Amino acid sequence: MLSSPRHGCKYPACHLRHGAGWPGLGRPPYDAPGSPNEGVLVKVSDAERNIEALLSEERVFEPPEDFRARAIVRDDSIYERADADHEAYWAEQAERLSWFSRWDTVMEWTPPWVKWFAGGTLNASYNCLDRHVEAGGGDKVAFHWEGEPGEERTITYADLLQEVCRFANGLRSIGVQKGDRVAIYLGMIPELPVAMLACARIGAAHSVVFGGFSAESLRDRINDADAKVLITADGGYRRGQVVPLKQNADESLTECPSIEHVVTVRRTGGDHPFTPGRDVWYHELVADQPAVCEPEHMEAEDLLYLLYTSGTTGKPKGIAHTTGGYLTQVAATHRLIFDIHDDDVYWCAADIGWVTGHSYIVYGPLANHTTGIIYEGAPDWPDKDRLWQIAEKYRATILYTAPTAIRAFMRWGTEYPAKHDLSSLRLLGSVGEPINPEAWIWYWKYIGGERCPVVDTWWQTETGAILITPLPGITALKPGSATLPFPGILADVLDEQGHSVGLGGGGYLVLKRPWPSIARTIWGDPDRYVQTYFGKFGTDTYVAGDGAKRDEDAYYWLLGRIDDVMNVAGHRLSTYEIESALVDNQKVAEAAVVSRPDDLVGEAIVAFVTLKSGFEGTEGAATELRDHVATKIGKIARPHGIIFTNDLPKTRSGKIMRRLLRDVARGRPLGDVTTLANAEVVEQIHTMVESGAGSGEE
Repeated sequence: MLSSPRHGCKYPACHLRHGAGWPGLGRPPYDAPGSPNEGVLVKVSDAERNIEALLSEERVFEPPEDFRARAIVRDDSIYERADADHEAYWAEQAERLSWFSRWDTVMEWTPPWVKWFAGGTLNASYNCLDRHVEAGGGDKVAFHWEGEPGEERTITYADLLQEVCRFANGLRSIGVQKGDRVAIYLGMIPELPVAMLACARIGAAHSVVFGGFSAESLRDRINDADAKVLITADGGYRRGQVVPLKQNADESLTECPSIEHVVTVRRTGGDHPFTPGRDVWYHELVADQPAVCEPEHMEAEDLLYLLYTSGTTGKPKGIAHTTGGYLTQVAATHRLIFDIHDDDVYWCAADIGWVTGHSYIVYGPLANHTTGIIYEGAPDWPDKDRLWQIAEKYRATILYTAPTAIRAFMRWGTEYPAKHDLSSLRLLGSVGEPINPEAWIWYWKYIGGERCPVVDTWWQTETGAILITPLPGITALKPGSATLPFPGILADVLDEQGHSVGLGGGGYLVLKRPWPSIARTIWGDPDRYVQTYFGKFGTDTYVAGDGAKRDEDAYYWLLGRIDDVMNVAGHRLSTYEIESALVDNQKVAEAAVVSRPDDLVGEAIVAFVTLKSGFEGTEGAATELRDHVATKIGKIARPHGIIFTNDLPKTRSGKIMRRLLRDVARGRPLGDVTTLANAEVVEQIHTMVESGAGSGEE
């Protein structure tokens, strides 16, 4: 697929690309490394201040021949067909679903508003369950479930259908109707997908709230959605501790007037008060319900679910996803990107409380009649090999997880995966944020055994489904790159003035036409939807809020949020590239880069670094890391300050909270820490910075 010259490498599947050079450094305001003017600042115009694309990654991995031979997609013609007529391509994908009535039009677009498959009717629950059972596939395992304490359940498609129907009938018995909203606040237990599919079956939109969120966060989401019913549990398990879900729910409900009933799943057996007339046990509600429930015929544009994501104003945004287009795209992307075959055991190790879990644990895999794995607990409980033990136990063939988790696995060491037989794996995936090239290589080598392609995927809560990704049977992979837009997706990278930057440049990642799973609005605030996503370059251009660059092969490299771009001496630098350079050093397990004001260069680079076991954060180590960054991407990117820490503050979904690190670096009061999984780390880092311990200043 790629024609650049190559030479040998210690990895048999890897090829080093010649001639990549030093993008962004061989021109003003900095001359190339090694030149007499290296590091000399010259005046730069505003028009040139786009995101610099500094880091060069030259390793290329072709699809293994045995993988390519069996792959669903084996040649590039899929891109040509989709480009020639993208509406016909998406209609072809929609035909793989079961529709009660066919659509009148494929796409109706009055920018920024779009409708997909208008006039068509279907039901998401029916597409995920009934049609497979009716076709004789009821005995196939839908989910292998593993509880953190060690319980296990095997749930077939026939089992899941019956449970969904019973709960759907139960919800109807307490007054839930088509068009209502139902809040779901559960841990990773089978009743979570059951609740989602039961809501979809009767036409009630679900709003899943991540089980790690606080009572305040739950309250805000319930009230914004005007939810009628809350589904929760008496508790959940996390690292051997009980998460008090019902207790949190009761606290939030003192200020949630719309809630009429609370359905509680018995999970931990803890005692908690019940409110007569409002509270009901899940097992009592479903006990006498029929195992048959006719699915509602939903318009393609009917609301399927709301999912809340953080907003810059502090008020969460209720992202609204509809039924027909969303289901079409999650099913298509799941099948083609993960190369799904009937014998696969697929494991997306995300939490269903996030969009990844909605799209690639529940709706996409079940629509494709896939066997999946759900695990309730933490990857390091009771020890750091829990994920590998589960993968070995169920003979997982596909694993989809986050770069943050992969870097944690790196930090823990190779001895943990080495204890287990992971030979069943044939494909790996990455999701959630850009993956550092060295984390990619570690994942490929130690988890994939140097035989599994790694599909690094880019998408958002708002996009509903993956938009930029390899197709593993045909795409040559570059560690750290999400590679190319999925067939039918039209992407670009624009400068501040809205012009395409071309190959080799960095700027704003945008989408130039709608796709079926695009969020239709922000619940209750359409003006905010338009302003947030279409306010910068016009209503026909979706602005993702992420920076990106394209290399000489038109591969996309995500550079993190535009908000995480720093202006250093007139250069707009991506935190992601500097973090990747730091993690490239053999001593570094994880790094987060932020900036602080500086009179000389505008913004100074501050790096928070976690070292691998056995290494110490000395002044010499700080100097080594600065020199390493300068060697990898140029002196302009050398961190001014390096702070060594045992951990980094992360949300419960595993994302590093750079906002809080920015507060620490700038000496500001700390912001909200309620969504952190390890809030105590922030205070430890704050104390360390104030005392000057563990840091190296240049």
